[in-house]
Amino acid sequence: MPPPADRFAALDLGTNNCRLLIASPRGRGFRVFDAFSRIVRLGEGVSSTGALSAAAMERTLDALRICAEKIERRGVIRQRCIATQACRAASNGEAFLVRVREETGLDFEIITPAEEARLAVAGCVELYDFEAKAGLIFDIGGGSTEISWVTPGAATGSGKGARRSVDMAAWTSMPIGVVSLSERFGGREMSREGYDEVVRFVRAAIADFGDPGGLRELFEAGDGHYLGTSGTVTSIAGVHLGLKRYRRDAVDGLWLNDVEVREVTQRLREMSYDERAEEPCIGVERADLVVCGCAILDALLHEWPATRIRVADRGLREGILVGLAREQNRSRARKRGRRRGKRAGRHGREAKPAETA
Repeated sequence: MPPPADRFAALDLGTNNCRLLIASPRGRGFRVFDAFSRIVRLGEGVSSTGALSAAAMERTLDALRICAEKIERRGVIRQRCIATQACRAASNGEAFLVRVREETGLDFEIITPAEEARLAVAGCVELYDFEAKAGLIFDIGGGSTEISWVTPGAATGSGKGARRSVDMAAWTSMPIGVVSLSERFGGREMSREGYDEVVRFVRAAIADFGDPGGLRELFEAGDGHYLGTSGTVTSIAGVHLGLKRYRRDAVDGLWLNDVEVREVTQRLREMSYDERAEEPCIGVERADLVVCGCAILDALLHEWPATRIRVADRGLREGILVGLAREQNRSRARKRGRRRGKRAGRHGREAKPAETA
């Protein structure tokens, strides 16, 4: 009987969402056994109070109890639980995660913005167009937005097992997200003047970074493309396609051009809150946030022009899974090396070095 599949769990606790993915490596990707996503708005009010609220923590704990049960039931052998901007910014963020560990057994780490950007890139690199000279990978979150400027990297392996990577030329993290913007500027109803004010605010923050990586010239020449991983960009894709219900298989990997993105952005901005809530790919939980997400993307396109945007319904969780799989491969390589050493010792010959993953 073959050994049971390696099952890894990736749990991402953000400002707005709690997301779990349980999967095992299969070929160049992963076979998903279970998934869970719930909007918990952990970071609600943090931008004004500086602390996680009691109600937000209770909502989040309810979701995390479900995650803990799924992880135990699915026989996970390796897991990584990360917390991002809400817990980074809140004065009681670390104390809350201690409580989470005590009540659910889940051990979270608050990751740095640099690690958050790295995981986002690792999670969606398979969708990068390696014919392009440069790329901008963005992750619009609830409390922050990570931006990475990348260029095509070297290929590793050969044949069907060959893999391409990207080189991160630069990255940045803005403490600006859909939750924090909606709390500051409003999100349920927004006039054209209010929307333009949000875009100007975000553009100023992006402009402060100048020309990281020296890639602006490539984008201005049309040699760069976007790769977006966030609820904002998947919602835009779903509305563009006119989906009656959200379908990951239709959205993940979809190419849009800048005109199509701006057309959907304008439609969403001109809708009322109730009209956005009725959109199948937005719903009540995102109806007051998606316009601010559109403003962030609009600001990016103004500052870093690109005509091609690829949509990724993947990101931090997939990046975590890639890392867990590599750790497992290294662990097995070390064990193989020790076994070879023992066999060589028993037969009185020198052991060969172990292969590394």
